[in-house]
Amino acid sequence: MKLPRYKEIWVVDFEFHCSDGSRPRPICMVAKELLSGRVIRLDEEALNHLLAAPFDTGPDSLFVAYFASAEFGCFLALGWPLPMNVVDLYVEFRNLTNGLKPAHGEGLLGALLYFGLPPGNGLEKDEMRALAMRGSPFTADEMVALVDYCGHDVEALEMLWQTMEPRLDRSALLRGKYMESVARMERTGIPIDTETLARLTDRWEDLKVNLIGKIDPRGDLWRDGRFSEQRFSQWLQLRNIPWPYLPTGRLRLDQDTWSDVAKCQPLVRPIADLRATLAKLRLTDLAVGKDGRNRTMLSAFRSKTGRNQPSTSRFIFGNAAWLRSLVQPKPGMALAYLDWCQQEFGIGAVLSGDAAMKEAYVSSDPCLAFAKQAGAAPSDATKDSHPGVRSAYKMAALGVGYCMTAVGLSSKLGITLAAAEDLLQIHRRCFPDFWKWTQGATDCGQLNGRIQTRFGWTLNVTAITKPRTLANFPCQGNGAELMRLAAVYAMNAGIRVCAPVHDAFLIESPDDLIEQDVSQMRICMARASADVLDGFALRADSEIFRYPSRFGGGQSTMWKLAMEHMSNPCPAGKLPPYLMGSPD
Repeated sequence: MKLPRYKEIWVVDFEFHCSDGSRPRPICMVAKELLSGRVIRLDEEALNHLLAAPFDTGPDSLFVAYFASAEFGCFLALGWPLPMNVVDLYVEFRNLTNGLKPAHGEGLLGALLYFGLPPGNGLEKDEMRALAMRGSPFTADEMVALVDYCGHDVEALEMLWQTMEPRLDRSALLRGKYMESVARMERTGIPIDTETLARLTDRWEDLKVNLIGKIDPRGDLWRDGRFSEQRFSQWLQLRNIPWPYLPTGRLRLDQDTWSDVAKCQPLVRPIADLRATLAKLRLTDLAVGKDGRNRTMLSAFRSKTGRNQPSTSRFIFGNAAWLRSLVQPKPGMALAYLDWCQQEFGIGAVLSGDAAMKEAYVSSDPCLAFAKQAGAAPSDATKDSHPGVRSAYKMAALGVGYCMTAVGLSSKLGITLAAAEDLLQIHRRCFPDFWKWTQGATDCGQLNGRIQTRFGWTLNVTAITKPRTLANFPCQGNGAELMRLAAVYAMNAGIRVCAPVHDAFLIESPDDLIEQDVSQMRICMARASADVLDGFALRADSEIFRYPSRFGGGQSTMWKLAMEHMSNPCPAGKLPPYLMGSPD
């Protein structure tokens, strides 16, 4: 369905200053109402005197921007109510070109050139961006230049709107609404134990040396700080630990492989964590503001499936997993982590209409239920009694969603090719409707040149689109739809969401309200999944962390070793930052 007709359509652009990890400070704004031609130009002083936007943001008006979460960050900084109806032309340009490679990128200039529109005056001026990043005070001439720069972007947005509007439908409003929740999450941020972060940052280099000595005391794997693939291969053979190989015969050492094997092999976990830690050159990239909260752009809709894709170095949940124990609620506050249970498995079961797969999902453990259906585990098996069987069947269940071949599965699990083929055949026999649906989605995408989620997020299919990308898209893309809906519902319910983490949310509440907010967040997540999955509500697990506890409980081997090292005196000539004041 096409977009509704509105009495007013406002195209809006802000310039703002935002230091690392901090909230934005608006500098100026230009807004134009497209039906009447009315233009509003406001500098920093004028903005700060307004209690609400100087234009209608109610049900009869439409707000249009490019990467609207930035504009909404300014709304929130000014204390203005957010618009009811939003179209983000960045998101819609991404949706239009997802799977393609626009020749000039996905910024405003790239979108204009994609449609053959003139690039306009003042677009992409490095000196204007540098001026805004510098921050106030501004001279009168500088402020005039910044407002003019803002105005040029509005003129460009008007042209882009006129070109793109006929292509849009009502699903654009849902995506626009999600950008409001993104702005709220980016503003909230994640509470960080800044004292421990400062100590880790100060002693990062000697910590890494110490960790190598703790994890690999005999130097079996690292020599002079360098990891040896040959010695690691020997280490694996001595312990009879299976490991995936590349076609060349070398060990497969990508991050996903390390993560997969570490889940099944406890001896590998500390080595995997150490490699991830050593790859992190510095902790100073982590974006933490003066108020001790990790904030960075969530990069909504950046992935092909429409999921968020924040910077791995700037986002605490993008770093080595053990560093997540830096996440800690402030006194009197609590955090909760709510994670959808086997989200992709549940989505695939419902959308494919596979009754056996749905039956497995509604059990307490879908992957173990799959093993029981296949006859690989007894009916009374548990996660603790049959961990190896569960891990193998979980890998198979996840792998088929990515079109994993028998070769890939045998490498992941360290089993024979024949055993891997048997495992995939068992999955086909247990869930035949799922396999038909996956193949049908792939065929449909290749025939039509595009594939969509339930609410219209689109992937364009080209000659170089991999079949596994198509097979993976329905579950991952609709999983992203669940996340967006749940985030919007949480925003409307007044829940303080710190961040989305793939298929989970981190929320924050006063200590005495956390159970209530967890219950409400579960309702939001159930409602979102029911909206996408024809009334079928996926389950969500939750874990609560009250001050002074921290994310993960600080129980990982790497965290314990790091804290043990931190308790020792600093090397000569170094003074701990916590004795020098705030890291900021």
